[in-house]
Amino acid sequence: MSLFPAGVSRMDDPYFMRFALAEARRALAAGEFPVGCILVHRGRVVVSGVRSGTRSQHPNEIDHAEMVALRRLNTLEESIPHEELVLYCTMEPCLMCFAALTLSRIGKVVYAYEDVMGGGTGCDLTSLPPLYGSLKPEIVGGVLRGESLALFRAFFSNEANAYWQGSLLADYTLAQQGC
Repeated sequence: MSLFPAGVSRMDDPYFMRFALAEARRALAAGEFPVGCILVHRGRVVVSGVRSGTRSQHPNEIDHAEMVALRRLNTLEESIPHEELVLYCTMEPCLMCFAALTLSRIGKVVYAYEDVMGGGTGCDLTSLPPLYGSLKPEIVGGVLRGESLALFRAFFSNEANAYWQGSLLADYTLAQQGC
């Protein structure tokens, strides 16, 4: 069963990912780690989020783009069934964000670039307590991966950006060929 309403299809994943990429470009322009995301309901962007708190010497590890978007979702006056929401994110959600998305019952997660260091979408939720095991959203990876990779390469290529420099993720990203 597809989570897309009539008239909207999986072919729209690149269309919506471009919105998340625009958010990531905004983060990068502000000197932040270039993660952007949006939540879509029935073909309409309802909230967005960008990564923040990565510019300081002591980075904030809570304000991930997905967490920002979930907080914004909870302030909406309209009631949207979370199972009908699709998250588009420029990087695979980490374990913290994936757990929050799962507990929030987000129906589908689409990401661009894999997080080889902290990606959480491959977790076997069935081996966890029952609260998590029955809720796993549909996962789609690699949508507009090259465009997202270009943003992460730009971030890690700039020596002024100290966040995760020299990490497995930075080395993996900088070793990627082309965009």
